[in-house]
Amino acid sequence: MKLKYLILAAIAGAVITIDQATKMYVHTHFGLHESIEVIQGFFNLTYVRNYGAAFGFLADSHQTFREIFFLSMPPVALLVILAILRGVLETDRWQIVSLSLVFGGAIGNYIDRIRFRYVIDFLDFHIQKKYTWPAFNIADSAIVVGVSVLLFLELTRTRSSSTATTTPPSSDSSNQKGSDEPSTT
Repeated sequence: MKLKYLILAAIAGAVITIDQATKMYVHTHFGLHESIEVIQGFFNLTYVRNYGAAFGFLADSHQTFREIFFLSMPPVALLVILAILRGVLETDRWQIVSLSLVFGGAIGNYIDRIRFRYVIDFLDFHIQKKYTWPAFNIADSAIVVGVSVLLFLELTRTRSSSTATTTPPSSDSSNQKGSDEPSTT
């Protein structure tokens, strides 16, 4: 088996294990919307059920649509990730790790969708409860980190390839006469 698939299995497996263990702890030890302050005025553990996608996107849409959408899209996304990974060079470790994080996060949230028809979120960041960020979980974190690194890699590749194409050709001193006249040599 190729090394990149072993990396995928190891990283995705770790993400899924940590994600599911933390969600099960919250699900079995917290009441819905129960909150425990961890860092005063900044971070709580709060049990939230997310029926939508990121930030509750589509949470208010019709239940049948949500269930069809959220149960059919993750397998498609996982197949796309595997297809992308197939073309990644073994030496491109950052891309392999990033795709593995997204893969593991997608499976972690998909397990919740299959089991509960919602995703368990519990990481609750805020500033004095005035400015709040929507609750999220370990799988969400893995997806965000993976996608962020992939975007960074793509931007740096794009920038370096555009820089390489716009650099002037090296000048050959034997071909310069000090004027705009063509060389006769």
